[in-house]
Amino acid sequence: MNLWHDPRALNAMANLMLMVAFACLLLAGIWWVSQRSAFDLLAIEVGPVSGRTLDHVDEAAMGTLGANRLEGNFFTVGLDHVRRRFEEVPWVRRAEVRRIWPNRLFVALEEHQVLARWKDDSGRFVNTHGELFAVKPAEVANHQNLLTLSGPDGSQMLVTRRYDELAHQLLPLSMRPVALELSDRQSWTARLDSGITLKLGRDEGVPVADRVARWVTAHPLIQARLNGRAEVVDLRYPNGFAVRAPGALESDGNGAAHRDNLH
Repeated sequence: MNLWHDPRALNAMANLMLMVAFACLLLAGIWWVSQRSAFDLLAIEVGPVSGRTLDHVDEAAMGTLGANRLEGNFFTVGLDHVRRRFEEVPWVRRAEVRRIWPNRLFVALEEHQVLARWKDDSGRFVNTHGELFAVKPAEVANHQNLLTLSGPDGSQMLVTRRYDELAHQLLPLSMRPVALELSDRQSWTARLDSGITLKLGRDEGVPVADRVARWVTAHPLIQARLNGRAEVVDLRYPNGFAVRAPGALESDGNGAAHRDNLH
């Protein structure tokens, strides 16, 4: 059957063409409206994410910085591009960007919260999420007395998790770690604010957490025996631990290192 003699087919084709034409007109209208100067971005407002404060980022300066780097208007600006720009700022951990009708953006910033220095490095720190970031040490309050975490490159999250676990386990003794190190051979060593060094060893055989729990339970008795003179506690034994007092040799064989076998 000839298409041109089929009224139903002709009506369907006409309706389709009208729909296409209408869609084109609509898109053209949207494009025309979107290019009007009323939608040029006039300002970027900057503030903290909900429930936080900004201690190291100047909100006004950040707004000016962002505005100077904008490309596009309210409709065409790339929010991901703006977010990445703000997250390049050293103290910014995360940025959330949203549009505010008709010509503004709002950027909510989350700053890094300093947990520790990383490897005694003069410019790298670990935040409370176990992430590395770099800022000038002078911008970090009391940076020389911060907790120190160290380990192989890429291990900062693992080291941070171990720190959190160890700090929680030490609460009954009112002690806290001031340094924690993971060696290249995956062996752990911690230094406490009490002056005690804990040789934790590797997470094999008896887990490190179980060895620490065993020592925490026995520590008050051992401290009493040594008159509070414990300097190094070696937890690398499967069934006990060794305690060394100040001035004693680790392997003198004459009782300077106190060994407690716990079954």
